[in-house]
Amino acid sequence: GDLLPADGVLIQGNDLKIDESALTGESDHVRKSLDKDPMLLSGTHVMEGSGKMVVTAVGVNSQSGIIFTLLGAGGDEEEEERKDKKGG
Repeated sequence: GDLLPADGVLIQGNDLKIDESALTGESDHVRKSLDKDPMLLSGTHVMEGSGKMVVTAVGVNSQSGIIFTLLGAGGDEEEEERKDKKGG
């Protein structure tokens, strides 16, 4: 159940299965391997196995960071529109 803190590429793995439901909504665990689907995403959980990865993105540059930034930006625009309507 370890949480991945960053995006990365798998460079060594042993029967690695990841829960990506936080990002994709898919409830099935995803098998990761060097030759098939080596991308690991922040905000996902390791459910089985072990591995090593090279970090490719952290914070707001990671996939989960981009999603949260986009969600936050949408909320700011809606708030500004409400203020404009009240003021006018």
